[in-house]
Amino acid sequence: MSEAEHVDEGRRHFLLVATSAVGAVGAVATAVPFLASWQPSARAKALGGPVEADISKLQIGELMKVEWRGQAIYVVRRSPEMLDKLGEHDAMLRDPQSQESEQPDFAKNAARSLKPEYLVLVGVCTHLGCAPMAKFRAGDTDVAADWPGGFYCPCHGSKFDLSGRVLKDVPAPLNLKVPPYYFSSDATLVIGLDKGVA
Repeated sequence: MSEAEHVDEGRRHFLLVATSAVGAVGAVATAVPFLASWQPSARAKALGGPVEADISKLQIGELMKVEWRGQAIYVVRRSPEMLDKLGEHDAMLRDPQSQESEQPDFAKNAARSLKPEYLVLVGVCTHLGCAPMAKFRAGDTDVAADWPGGFYCPCHGSKFDLSGRVLKDVPAPLNLKVPPYYFSSDATLVIGLDKGVA
């Protein structure tokens, strides 16, 4: 074999290896975005995917806000005293049994919750979509002398009790919505899925 043939063989081997390496890199560079496109976008996840909330540090009487589907979700840890007062003002409520409201079946009760201690609501007034404020202290004269405690919408004066049930004679037509949710553990609330008692 002559020297010219030997050089051509070496060059041929080098070009084959280099071309193969460049082709492999190109295939990976093409495959990664292609495979990533199969995953739901951040917007799609925000529109429908469930979210987890760590409720381990939520103190009794406190409210925490979580975002799900672009909406504020209110999570309230109610005290035994708050729960005891729920049946005392049914005559003030437009829909005390939550017959017209939007909530999972497990929330069709006075506490409107899976576990009475935890109230989970969509924090959007059912009148025109404002954000109700937490006014948990009963008798708060900033709201009304007979105020049972709950949520007050500052936009047009709608009032909701500590279960999110709407009071009579306010602009809001319905109780605050209860989203689907379940507890995956004592410390974790999953909003966006309804699996009943977990």
